[in-house]
Amino acid sequence: MTDLSDVFFLAISLVLSGNNDLLEIVALSLRVSLTAVGCAVLVGMPLGAAVGLGRFPGKNIIVLFFNAMMGIPPVVVGLFVYMMVSKSGPLGWLDILYTPTAMITAQFILITPIIASLTRQVIEDLHQHHAQQFRSLCVPRHVAILELLREGRTSLLTTAMAGLGRAMAEVGAVIIVGGNINHLTRVMTTAIALETSKGDLALALALGIVLLAMSLIINSAVMGLRNRAPSVIGTVS
Repeated sequence: MTDLSDVFFLAISLVLSGNNDLLEIVALSLRVSLTAVGCAVLVGMPLGAAVGLGRFPGKNIIVLFFNAMMGIPPVVVGLFVYMMVSKSGPLGWLDILYTPTAMITAQFILITPIIASLTRQVIEDLHQHHAQQFRSLCVPRHVAILELLREGRTSLLTTAMAGLGRAMAEVGAVIIVGGNINHLTRVMTTAIALETSKGDLALALALGIVLLAMSLIINSAVMGLRNRAPSVIGTVS
C-alpha cells in the first residue's frame, strides 16, 4: 500500500473498530507501565522525601546519583536487567526473561530515579515553609515526611504522571528484556518499530495514534496539575 491517505484511513478504522491485536497491545502497554509507575511511586517518593529532609554526609552525592540516573540511556538499563535475569545471571533462577515482569523491572529502574529526584525537590521546597513549625512542635521526621507528602500531593501526582509518560514512551529497555514476543511481551512502542520494519504501516500508525493520544492526555493532566500546584504550595506556610 503506497497511498499514505489509504494507510491513514485504514489506521483510523483499526482504532475505531477496536481491532483485537491493537487492543491486546495497548492493554499490555498500560499494564506494564502502570505497574512500573506504581512500584516506582511506592519506592521513589518516600526515598526522595527522606533525602529531601535529611541532613547527612554524602547527601549531595545521592542527589547527584539520582539526577544522573534520570538521563541514563534505556538500552543500558535493558542490558543490565538482561544480564541479571538471564540464565547465566545471578537472578536467572527467577525465569522472568522475555516476560512482562522483566519489562516492568526495567521500567521501574528507569522511572524510580525520576520520581525520587522530583519528589526530593518538591519536599525540600515545602519543608522551607514548615521547618520552623516542625522544630517548634518537635515533630518526628517520619511524621514530617508524611505531612509534606500530603501537602505536596498535587505536585507529587504531577511527578507520577511524568513518570507514566516516560514509561509509555520507552522502547529500548523493554525490547531487550521483553523480546517483543507476539501475544506475550509486545507493547505499543516495540510493535510500532516491528510493524514499520515489516511494512504494515496501517497497524503501526494506528498504534502511533493511540500512543500519541495517551501522551496528549497525560501531558494535559500534568499541565492541569501544575497549574493547581502553586496554590497548594502557597497554602503551606
